[in-house]
Amino acid sequence: MNIAGVKDFLTELQELIVERIEQVDGKTFRRDRWDRPEGGGGISCVIEEGDVLERGGVNFSHVFGKGLPPSATAARPELAGRSFQAMGVSLVFHPKNPYAPTVHMNVRFFVAEKEGQDPVWWFGGGMDLTPYYGFEEDAIHFHQTCRNALQPFGPDYHPKFKKWCDEYFYLKHRKEPRGVGGIFFDDLNAPDFETCFNLTESVGDHFLSAYVPILERRLDTPYGERERDFQAYRRGRYVEFNLVYDRGTLFGLQSGGRTESILMSLPPIVKWRYDWHPEKGSPEDRLYTDYLTGRDWI
Repeated sequence: MNIAGVKDFLTELQELIVERIEQVDGKTFRRDRWDRPEGGGGISCVIEEGDVLERGGVNFSHVFGKGLPPSATAARPELAGRSFQAMGVSLVFHPKNPYAPTVHMNVRFFVAEKEGQDPVWWFGGGMDLTPYYGFEEDAIHFHQTCRNALQPFGPDYHPKFKKWCDEYFYLKHRKEPRGVGGIFFDDLNAPDFETCFNLTESVGDHFLSAYVPILERRLDTPYGERERDFQAYRRGRYVEFNLVYDRGTLFGLQSGGRTESILMSLPPIVKWRYDWHPEKGSPEDRLYTDYLTGRDWI
C-alpha cells in the first residue's frame, strides 16, 4: 500500500488542473494552505469573479483522526472506533455563462486502522456534469471520456459506475437528477491496491479532456438576463444536493474539516422560487424533458 504515492498523485493532479483552468480563464487562483488542529491540512485553490468562472475551487486535503465520523461508518459499522486518514482532490467549477455547465470531480483515498488488525483501505471518486441548457454533443463527449478512463480496466466498470452516478446524484425530494451524470464509485478495494489506484488515477487524469473542450465551446455563447435567471434557479438544486445528500460535504463537516474549503462548492448567485415551472417547449423546459432523464448517452 503506497500512501505516499497516492498523495504525490493528488497534489500533482491539483496543480495540473489549476494551471490548465487558469489558461482558459485568464485569471489566477488564490492558493490557500491550511492546517487542521485535529491533524492534517490541505491546499485550497479558489477563483472568484474570473473571466470565465464565477466561482471555482480545486481542493486537496490530507486529514487524520482518531475515529471516523457517522457519515463514513453508517454503511460500514465495523469501521467504528478505528483511526483514519483521508486524502483527496475535490473540485467544482461554476462558469459565468449559463450555456457552460457546472462540473464536479473528486478522487479520494481512505485508510482506517486499528491496532492488531489489518488496515482497511478504499478509493472513491468520479465526475459529473450539470448543464443549465443542454447540448447533446457535450453530454456525449463527457460520457465517452468517462468511459475511456475506465475502459483499460475492463468492460464492466463504466456501466456500473455510470448507473451508480445516476442513482447517487439524484434529488429524492425533487424526484429529478442533478444533471446529466457521469461516473461515481466508492469503497473500491478489489482486486488489489495497484489496480484500484491506477483506476482512480485514470479518472483524475481524464477530467480535463472531459470538461475543457465543453467549457471552451460554450464560454462565448451570447446570453441575457433570462438565461442568467434560469441558471440561478437551477443552481438552487445544486445547493440542495450538496447540503442534504453529498457524502463529501457531510464527512468534511462531521470530521471538523475546514468549512471555507468544504463549502467552496456552492455557487455564489442562487435563486429559489415557489412552485415554478418552465413554459412548455421552451429551452428551459427541454432541460427537464431531454437531459434530466438518466439516459444512456453513448
